[in-house]
Amino acid sequence: MSDARAAAQRAFDLKTKPRGSLGVLEEIAVRIAALEGVTIPPRRKAAIVVAAADHGVAAEGVSAYPQEVTPQMVANFAAGGAAINVLAREAGARLVVVDAGVAVPCEQPEVRALRFGSGTASITRGPAMERAVAEAAVEAGRALAAELVRDGIGLIAVGEMGIGNTTSASALAAVLLPAKAAVVCGRGTGLDDAGLARKVAAVERALSVNNVDPGDGIGVLAALGGFEIALLTGVILGCYAERVPVVLDGFITGAAALVAARVEPASVDAMIASHRSPEPGHALILDALGLEPLVDLRMRLGEGSGAALALPIIASSLALLNDMASFDDAGVTDAGR
Repeated sequence: MSDARAAAQRAFDLKTKPRGSLGVLEEIAVRIAALEGVTIPPRRKAAIVVAAADHGVAAEGVSAYPQEVTPQMVANFAAGGAAINVLAREAGARLVVVDAGVAVPCEQPEVRALRFGSGTASITRGPAMERAVAEAAVEAGRALAAELVRDGIGLIAVGEMGIGNTTSASALAAVLLPAKAAVVCGRGTGLDDAGLARKVAAVERALSVNNVDPGDGIGVLAALGGFEIALLTGVILGCYAERVPVVLDGFITGAAALVAARVEPASVDAMIASHRSPEPGHALILDALGLEPLVDLRMRLGEGSGAALALPIIASSLALLNDMASFDDAGVTDAGR
């Protein structure tokens, strides 16, 4: 991996530009080269996996939106009308929408059913799911990543939908970072002060009720996670296994990445952080993973929207390494030798 990294950086250094002048654009392609063990990683097709599920903790009044919004938004994804549909089309990426456990099953042909229940149990009363269910969801995510790679996809972005899932992500972050509930809980879909207080209290109850071992990533996931978070944890781990970069979206996918890093620490090598969400826990997660976001546009939508915006940046990075002339090819004097 280190040899490929050095060779890719050397290839960039020989391009017709001052050394390092393309900044993060160079770093992206060099990281991908190191992951894949090649000097010049090729251009590739991209897909965005958006997993949806419901959360029992939504009954605690932790979201500004009611739970019926989850299936309504999945139907919107299927119809092509959501922000992620627009951004995926603009990026030329395939959109894969997965029902991982929406309370009302989504039966549209555009939605893949990989269901692990009709929403999780409330984490304020006990585990969100059984450990075996969490393991099955992670394995399904791994298999989905492998399937996409077999189908010619070389870059996978992840996103989510699920009313109440910022509460679940906050609980995961509180344990795995670790951090106090009040530090990682934000306003999510637009909570007022009272709603935020309910959210913090719900996370504190969840941490009290579920006595989890922070070193057991799957155990923490089963106790505090969601079906969509578990599936995306598997997609992230599957990308690492396939040596394909995975583009993280915001806070919830960051929580999935944090679980993945506890299960397989080296999986961080496959992760690219697309943006930084205003959710307070997201910056803490990125710091813990050692990832620098590509952009900061104050986005907090989810759905994979930030990840979709990062895809053209990553494509540009790879295009530069593949297509830009070297000093020798262009007959330009290289003053940096």
